[in-house]
Amino acid sequence: MNPELQDAYATCLRLARSHYENFPVASWLLPAQLRPHIAAIYAFARIADDFADEPGLRDEERLHALNEWARRLASPPGSVVSAVAGFQLPAADANAVFLALHDTIERFDLPIQLFDDLLSAFRQDVTTTRYATWTEVLEYCRRSANPVGRLVLRVFGYRRPDLDACSDAFCTALQLTNFWQDFTIDCKRGRLYLPQSELVRQGVADADVSSGAASGPTRRALGHAIGRTRQLFVAGRPLCDAVSGRLRYELRATWLGGIRILDRVETQLESGGFHRPALQIDDAPWFVWRMLTWTAR
Repeated sequence: MNPELQDAYATCLRLARSHYENFPVASWLLPAQLRPHIAAIYAFARIADDFADEPGLRDEERLHALNEWARRLASPPGSVVSAVAGFQLPAADANAVFLALHDTIERFDLPIQLFDDLLSAFRQDVTTTRYATWTEVLEYCRRSANPVGRLVLRVFGYRRPDLDACSDAFCTALQLTNFWQDFTIDCKRGRLYLPQSELVRQGVADADVSSGAASGPTRRALGHAIGRTRQLFVAGRPLCDAVSGRLRYELRATWLGGIRILDRVETQLESGGFHRPALQIDDAPWFVWRMLTWTAR
């Protein structure tokens, strides 16, 4: 690998590790030779997601940035991109992400459609703030989360429909968990991922939705959503045992992190309070114990 490409992957690793996540990203659990490639995928997706959520910008500016990201994805490897106006992203970092990403795509023959799906979901975040049904929410997750799992599997050499199905359930569960932990924050921003059909079924008032208040009907609606999310975690859990090597432990740690956060969201609902939960150093003994006592199901 030439020095320029090495520097590009180093930038992706730095960008990946500069964002807090409730699950490992290109962690030491993965083989060292594959960590940079996972970081390149993550950096591409994380920055695009930031474009959709960057505060203080007009929707037109967000969509322009995402369209520029799509154009750059489709450009020949090695072409240069300028800084994206309005965003705190140096042009050098943007160029490094795509230099590394194009190399990863070529090395592992990754489908471009999976990256296009991610970008379509991020555009949808700009234009859509409410969802009518669970079908619409899950379709969003199919494009916003599931491509990442499939890309990781392909970097590790897995191209099996049964593993893709497990990965989709797993990734959708992680995405939904992220929604529920950010429920109050999203409501105050005018964005809601609990579908209207669920709100109506549970009798959630419009005032509760706009304020993010944890009223009784809201807690019931979120409780039902958490139950659906647990079912998806169960459906995705076999993936953690179907793969081999260090990826198995990375996925187990990710699965446990998602479950831990979902448990905390549910506990907060039961107590009547609500704030965004996060994993702490105090969780380490629990993680170690669960990793050591993990059994296939």
